[in-house]
Amino acid sequence: MSALATWIGAARLRTLPAAVVPVVVGTACAAAQGGASPGPALAALGGALAIQIGTNFANDVFDAERGADGPDRIGPVRAVSAGLVSPRAMKRAMIAAFGVATLLGLYLVRAAGWPVVAIGAASIASGIAYTGGPWPLGYHGLGDVFVMIFFGFVAVCGTAFVQLGRVPCLAVVAAIPVGALATAILVVNNIRDRATDVNAGKRTLAVRFGRRAALAEYAALVALAYAIPVGLAVTGRPWAALPLVSAPLALVRLRAVIAASDGPTFNRCLAGTAQLMLAHGALFTLGLALGYPGTP
Repeated sequence: MSALATWIGAARLRTLPAAVVPVVVGTACAAAQGGASPGPALAALGGALAIQIGTNFANDVFDAERGADGPDRIGPVRAVSAGLVSPRAMKRAMIAAFGVATLLGLYLVRAAGWPVVAIGAASIASGIAYTGGPWPLGYHGLGDVFVMIFFGFVAVCGTAFVQLGRVPCLAVVAAIPVGALATAILVVNNIRDRATDVNAGKRTLAVRFGRRAALAEYAALVALAYAIPVGLAVTGRPWAALPLVSAPLALVRLRAVIAASDGPTFNRCLAGTAQLMLAHGALFTLGLALGYPGTP
């Protein structure tokens, strides 16, 4: 692998919809309230991408140090464990990515005030603590909760906040399907890595409760992602139901995850779930933005 290809692989581009979708949905919520602002929206997008990439770099190096990415790994190649990048270099890249997020955060502080500091600091700290530190969240079955909170509520509501100066109820509700699909991506990853995670002492929910429970969680998360838009449509925002257009794709993805039995198939399922999140998010964004500005 070339150096560029190695770093692109370490950035895990297939996971980036989990950073993009919350920002565009949060911006749509701000637009529905008549307060979308391009500058803060773009800064929030850049910051979210930088934090996601920094978190991916952190996972690469800390999982390697804990033995979670050993030679029997069935997922994509991890740069540090494969000897393609040194731990020191990966940690420097992680710091650089979080540094970019911090610089963009300084702009957002000027735009929306000091609450942005708390949002950014918590997001970066959690990105590191997911697999690093003395009590890594992902190793204690808290990864799903972490993703739901930070890729759902924090990201969507934070994006709306930096544009409006407040968090509308619409953003809180809209964060649920976004966080649910981001968590579904993690669930696929955890089902795939169950065997190696057991050996590394990584107690994900898929390890604790088994494959069947993890598949039920995946199905429930996908169902929740579609139930919320339907609820919004019933309560006065008919365009919010646009994500239903992607429901057939969701069924295809669900069947694929249930049938998956080997690493390459799970890798395709992971990418497919990210694509589902992107399609659902695009339709949800459009549906929210088509709502009447100023409505609750």
